[in-house]
Amino acid sequence: MSVRHGLLAILTIGPAYGFQLHGELQSRTASRRSVNVGQIYSTLDRLGRHGAIKSAGSTPDGLPLYQLTEDGRTEAMAWLHETASATGEEWNDLIDRVLIASSLPGVDVLGVISRYRRHWGLVEDDPSAHGQTKLARAAHRALARAAIAWLDETESTLRAAGEAEFRRELAAVRPRKGRPAAVS
Repeated sequence: MSVRHGLLAILTIGPAYGFQLHGELQSRTASRRSVNVGQIYSTLDRLGRHGAIKSAGSTPDGLPLYQLTEDGRTEAMAWLHETASATGEEWNDLIDRVLIASSLPGVDVLGVISRYRRHWGLVEDDPSAHGQTKLARAAHRALARAAIAWLDETESTLRAAGEAEFRRELAAVRPRKGRPAAVS
């Protein structure tokens, strides 16, 4: 998952502070990946330097708030609606984008799903391939079938429950710091 783009997408909801963004990213991606809090802050610093976010003041207890600039909003929406991924990250990017999009007010998650369905539907066999290339193409076609099946199930779940059930604003409760308590 692109931490940069995940943070930008979450900030489309409104201003947030760093540790809050860490918790939002974790919850909106169903804790699929672990992101270090330090990575959140270093990404926020880079986003600020590149003009994608700016200061939005601070919380009553002094935590700095970040908000999107117009460039940041444009980048976030472009990422949510594209299907391009780095080689090897196609499956994870698909899941992360759909999970995040399903949680954001005002984002057409069914449109995101539709674009991905078209994208994965274009995967074809290459009869001229041989050796490892032939095996790699077969693996990619199998992944495409799995992606389309997951997209179908996701769309069905969203339609049955209503998209509104999945959407939420930023959490008002502060995420707990530290490690979770050990289970005995």
